Amino acid sequence: MMKTTASPIGASAIDGANRSYNRFLLLVAGLGGLLYGVDVGIIGGALPYLEATSRLNAGQLSIIVAAVLLGSVISTLFAGLLADWMGRKPLMVLSGLTFVLSIPMIALAHGYGPLFFGRLLQGISGGLIGVVVPLYLAECLSASHRGKGTGVFQWLLTLGIVSAAVIGIYYSYRVEAVARSADAAAVFTFKDQAWRRIFWVSLPPGVLFVLGSLFVAESPRWLFLRGKQDRALASLLRSRSPQQAEIELKEMDQIAVAANAGPGRAVKDSLLRRKYVIPFLLACVILFCNTATGINSIIGYNTSILLQSGLSDLHAHWGYVVFTFVNFLMTIGGMSLVDRKGRKFLFILGTSGIVISLVFVGLLFLSTEKMNRDCQGAVQAMVEPDQTLTLPFHPAEAKQLLSAAGYQGTEIESDRASLAVIYSYGDFTAATSFVRSDDPSAAPIRITRESAVPANKVEAFFKNPFGNLDAARTAPLRIERAVVGRVPNASHGWLVAIGLYLFMSSFAIGPGVCVWLALSELMPTRIRSNGMSIALVINQMVSTTLAGIFLPFVSKYGYSSIFFLFAGFTVIYLTVVTFFLPETKGKTLEEIEQYFETGGKKAEPVR
Repeated sequence: MMKTTASPIGASAIDGANRSYNRFLLLVAGLGGLLYGVDVGIIGGALPYLEATSRLNAGQLSIIVAAVLLGSVISTLFAGLLADWMGRKPLMVLSGLTFVLSIPMIALAHGYGPLFFGRLLQGISGGLIGVVVPLYLAECLSASHRGKGTGVFQWLLTLGIVSAAVIGIYYSYRVEAVARSADAAAVFTFKDQAWRRIFWVSLPPGVLFVLGSLFVAESPRWLFLRGKQDRALASLLRSRSPQQAEIELKEMDQIAVAANAGPGRAVKDSLLRRKYVIPFLLACVILFCNTATGINSIIGYNTSILLQSGLSDLHAHWGYVVFTFVNFLMTIGGMSLVDRKGRKFLFILGTSGIVISLVFVGLLFLSTEKMNRDCQGAVQAMVEPDQTLTLPFHPAEAKQLLSAAGYQGTEIESDRASLAVIYSYGDFTAATSFVRSDDPSAAPIRITRESAVPANKVEAFFKNPFGNLDAARTAPLRIERAVVGRVPNASHGWLVAIGLYLFMSSFAIGPGVCVWLALSELMPTRIRSNGMSIALVINQMVSTTLAGIFLPFVSKYGYSSIFFLFAGFTVIYLTVVTFFLPETKGKTLEEIEQYFETGGKKAEPVR
């Protein structure tokens, strides 16, 4: 019997079709990353105008901001189960439709309820996308393209954050122009339109993601586990050569045989086996440490950090735009290196840079924070009989507070000072943002019971599960700390900005690109979807905790302490990836699974 071979023309046509399909996969995955980035960043530009026109109180606005996180945690928890039950492709379509539905619900909202449910849907969409797109890419792309594919997801995620920042600053200029030439009613109307338009702008990428998801093939590994070998092979052939597709199908079959299961039959082996437990724990530690670098807090509070470092309001906002753009550009560098230099190399390079930059920024803040003065007694004496406080902070007030605290030094100048107040009503504590005495347009610090005490028991549980809500509703206002500090000069601010740009560069080129890849590559096929969900829930719980403690921690201990804390977690991160993370570059998912099964010994190649 004669063996047939493909003609050069036929092979060339197959290669061309494979390349075109791989590009299409990357485009669809990139749109998923773009939506995830928009989920993270869009509220930053819209929030000032929503706050000015919605008539929602501080507690309601906080819930509107946090609703995305709540939705993301809920959907992430169930995303793995859904991906196994309905398939990767249908879940991608569902996640895109959820995002598309959330936009008109938010943009047309008049009142708290629709805004909350719209933002909740946006978070549900983001949680599903964060699990299913990296999972889908890991299972569909060949070993030589897997790093680039997941890198594209992260790259366009950063583009989504950049786009949100640019849209926000565009509307800030528009609002400023309207304010100069129109009356208060016209400015109010424009601000109301501005936050709605910011959300409408994010609709087209969602529609394109849904359309693209309809035309991709289902994951070959999901099809194989369902006993659909012919369809699994057809799916592999869309992105691989026939020879590579046959090899990977045999590897899937070998893994199934080793686990005492055939395609479509239940796996009999224990989940406590080495090849499941070790990669799962390793992925969880990496996801924990990835967020514990402070990345989400530094992105979310970037403008506030730059303001406190000495930059003006305008320079701080532009500093944030540059920060997001650095993230975008350096992610391109990570994408180009991840399949050439390897995951482990970039992890070590990135985490080393993060440690250096965090320590550098922490030392810069420490040099000024050691001069801070606590004016708690003077501020407590200003509390009004109704247990509220309104405190303007201009040079005269700064001088008065410093004098009342017995300060006789010259390091803190009253015309260039900062103030942050941490306060409580009963068991519930809150903190103000830093205000500066050299900002003539700064609104007075306004402390009310509503700004600290939750509106209901559900909110109270998340803020302090052991707090007495009923007692807090009548408790007096207590000023825990009122920190007056020196605002550094602009050169100090730009040094801090450079340190943050180094931090963002290091994160983007290393963990930013590699963490999604490591998560999807480390998890064995049997536990990949559910394992990714659990690991991402851990990631988001850490992010929520850090976001919740950031302002109170900074108000009490200073920015230097939070940066040193982040640096400590990153040292653990660096240690884990250096000594425990295997290199997965160029290996199929089945080869990685065999690595953990054999304890790092080289497995026999598939013939």
